[in-house]
Amino acid sequence: MNSLYKDIRFRYIILANLASSIGSGITMIAIPWLLVTSDNGNEVFGYVAICMTIINFLLTPYLGYLIDKISRKSMIVSSKVVSLVALALFSGVGFVGVDYELWHYIVIYMIGSLYYTIFYPTMFALNQELFHKNQFKVLNGTMEVQGQLSSMVAGAIASILLLKWDLHYILLLDVWTYALAIYFFTKIPYVRTRKEKAVTVSTSEVINYVKREPGMFLFLLASSLPFIGVMLTNYLFPVYLANVLKVEGNIYGIQGMVYGLGAVLAGIFVPIAARKFEDEKLVAGTMLLFTIAISVMVYLPVGGYLFMMLLIALGNSGARVARNTFMMDRIPNGIIGRVDGLLRAVGLLLRIMLLGLFTGLVSMGQIMMCFTILAGILVVASVFVVVFSRKGLRVAGREAVKV
Repeated sequence: MNSLYKDIRFRYIILANLASSIGSGITMIAIPWLLVTSDNGNEVFGYVAICMTIINFLLTPYLGYLIDKISRKSMIVSSKVVSLVALALFSGVGFVGVDYELWHYIVIYMIGSLYYTIFYPTMFALNQELFHKNQFKVLNGTMEVQGQLSSMVAGAIASILLLKWDLHYILLLDVWTYALAIYFFTKIPYVRTRKEKAVTVSTSEVINYVKREPGMFLFLLASSLPFIGVMLTNYLFPVYLANVLKVEGNIYGIQGMVYGLGAVLAGIFVPIAARKFEDEKLVAGTMLLFTIAISVMVYLPVGGYLFMMLLIALGNSGARVARNTFMMDRIPNGIIGRVDGLLRAVGLLLRIMLLGLFTGLVSMGQIMMCFTILAGILVVASVFVVVFSRKGLRVAGREAVKV
């Protein structure tokens, strides 16, 4: 653990992620709120989310190929540069006195969504490439703490800025944090040490890997449901807060802060718990916590809603930390981009279908039905994960590493 914290590469990664996560987090809290509070914003936001999920679904297999083929550091820096330039242009629009319209919000949301689609799987693969296997538990826990501390800070700042700042100032803040992140990422000592070989978008190597361990693949897919649920609630929660609880925008920012606190606790707790429990057992336990919390939260007043948000964060982030460690331990670095890409693509397909359904239901005023459906899916996935966690996936997963 000490060697990880002394590693200059790890320090630069943490500093870079802190900078960009706070800036982008504030923007991606502000934009959904501005969308859903615009005329016909609920439906527009739903359709935009569906379109972006479809685009991400189509891009994901090719991104997995790129992650395994080219410099992961270059991919991250390039995505940040493109995002910086785009957001600087939109910030400039506000500074020259042009009023922001609905299409501005939509395009900014699309930029943020595409950035996240590229950044997270690339960062995941880069971390596995840079660091040693015995560091993975602490690494993933620390990355979760860093990411969610950033979200908590972003939520706190957004709850203030949404009431006091115009959008172009918020975008300018995002631009500066991206610039700082680019600086730190360029400072990371990085030389590709992996042996180069021909890589294609769809290889028999990856297909054979999945065929050999279908149980583990289904376990990883089912255990991604909390994350998929969080992505869906990024649409549902603003609508629920605005239309059902009828709160102000600052409560949405506070929600982000509470979520960040819960996720920080998960990032601290899971690496400690991993000393006593296997990763798959931790995934099952935290996923059950997530499912219970999301099943009851919409039946509570604002205070209870926010407390359940804390448990949702504990469940989702805890499951992700344990799941990421499980994957890093068992999937070879040379194909992790494509295996992870396949899992993400299937998850995105599910999100597309559910977003389409939920958008239609929201347009009919059936927001509570959306949460009921989501809770039902999570219950089924949780049962699947619990059953498979009791069947010794740890042994099967180790054997699957031999590609």
